Amino acid sequence: MSRPSTTLRLLAVTGAVALSVSACGGSSSDTASGSGSKASASGVSGAPSWCGSKEISLGLTDGFGGNSWRLVTTAAAKDEVAKCPSVKDFTYADGQGNTQKAISDIQGLVAKGVDAMVVFPDAGSAILPALRSAHSAGVKTVPYRVDPGGTDGKDYDVWVGADFTTDGKNWGNWIVKNLPGGGNVLFLSGPKGNSQGITEGEALHSVLDPTGKYTFIGEQPFAPTNWDPAVTQQVLTAAIAKNPKIDVIVSDFGPSLVGALPAFEKSGRSIPAIVTSDGNVLSCFYEDHKDKNADFKLYTVATGNDNARLAVDWAVALATGG
Repeated sequence: MSRPSTTLRLLAVTGAVALSVSACGGSSSDTASGSGSKASASGVSGAPSWCGSKEISLGLTDGFGGNSWRLVTTAAAKDEVAKCPSVKDFTYADGQGNTQKAISDIQGLVAKGVDAMVVFPDAGSAILPALRSAHSAGVKTVPYRVDPGGTDGKDYDVWVGADFTTDGKNWGNWIVKNLPGGGNVLFLSGPKGNSQGITEGEALHSVLDPTGKYTFIGEQPFAPTNWDPAVTQQVLTAAIAKNPKIDVIVSDFGPSLVGALPAFEKSGRSIPAIVTSDGNVLSCFYEDHKDKNADFKLYTVATGNDNARLAVDWAVALATGG
């Protein structure tokens, strides 16, 4: 499901789990895509180059904002917005995992008269009509990460993507190297049909399927969790009970796994290998449990909070003349 996009790839892969574990007990850091920019040619003193002189209002919407990744990402976006004094008003809306509310949030920002908006379209193509309407109304509209379909410049201004293909291939290569004998693979992602999970899954299959050694279990192409920790715990707990043999769990939201992983230990089984995105809570869980779980290995890729910064840079630049 890949297509040409404005792609942010801040960090291809952490490589060794030590890079993730080193953050245990510490705080995460963001690398701002526009932080080091020079002063804008528009004459906004001290502002980065993407900040023009036209005063605007900006909206940021999440399809689901109720997990730790979204909280960090929203904070990163707000920090980026604060660098441009031309943004005089900022509004955030959380769709709370409800597609209709996410659509209404976008429509509400248009009705409010925002000049630009950044949207995480969790529900993918279901959000496209709302994005198209916002764009048609003259709002500078920038969806990011999940691909809503549509075309840059026609349905919205620009989609800011991430390299989920590389993540999927890195996961697959690690699995082949560390579980060369094959095994059962359980893959978890966000809402049904989301482009991130589909793209990661296609890349994962492209590496594992040719070996003929790996069997994907559970719902296909992935078990949907809505990236909601509570739903993830339900899905993973059910999978553990249903499948006596799970050799590796692949997830694009690692911290959400922590609540359910102890179910392996309670049933007398080792926690299996985990291939996922990074997060302090998962790294600390690994440190606490690795010695008593013989099969517990951990490999993570960068979680990409800074995607929101680049999306903000685009939206602000388009609306302010930066």
